[in-house]
Amino acid sequence: MTNARNNIVTPSKLELGNYEFDFQLDNAYFSSVEKTELLGGNVSVHARLALREEDYDLTIRVTGSVQVTCDRCLDPMDVSVDAEETVEPEDEQNEIDLNWLAYELIVINLPLVHRHHDGGCNPQMDALLQNHLCSATEEPEND
Repeated sequence: MTNARNNIVTPSKLELGNYEFDFQLDNAYFSSVEKTELLGGNVSVHARLALREEDYDLTIRVTGSVQVTCDRCLDPMDVSVDAEETVEPEDEQNEIDLNWLAYELIVINLPLVHRHHDGGCNPQMDALLQNHLCSATEEPEND
């Protein structure tokens, strides 16, 4: 197992072979990312790098949970994350930021709608929303 400084790997400085990287993305990391929908989390990251003469294979796996805002009640909620992806090498890429690749893998694997399970939303907000919902038999008012 190899530990990269700040989880940035420079393939040109490594010998050919296989490398593994294990690290955590925690609340401190997520709060350092600007303009993110992720409020926090605790995600384990495992990366495998197979470095060859001409190119490399990089596989990243993320497991854990992140905190997002519920689209319905606007309270924080936890979402489980479990995803793996093989990253294609980019031309002239001198450094590989494993933190950022893991972050992107987390974000693209989030559900499109963030909503608590039934009964999990903030009861005050849920009651407020119920007061403003139209039933199937009601017609919306046209102004």
